[in-house]
Amino acid sequence: AMLPARTRKLIGTFVFLAFLIIYSLIAMALGARYLASVHGIWQFLFYAIAGLAWLPGAMAIISWMAKADKR
Repeated sequence: AMLPARTRKLIGTFVFLAFLIIYSLIAMALGARYLASVHGIWQFLFYAIAGLAWLPGAMAIISWMAKADKR
């Protein structure tokens, strides 16, 4: 059975927040661990890519949340 839209949005909100927090902590930990001693351009590139790499996951969660109810 399909979840009602309100329930999907509530669950999706918490999943989205958890995903974003976990993703950002992992990206920061990787950057701090492996990029502390490299040139600034490599740090910039890593954080630029990591700053955009969460979008497909977020888009998947949001598209699931936005599905219309079946009638």
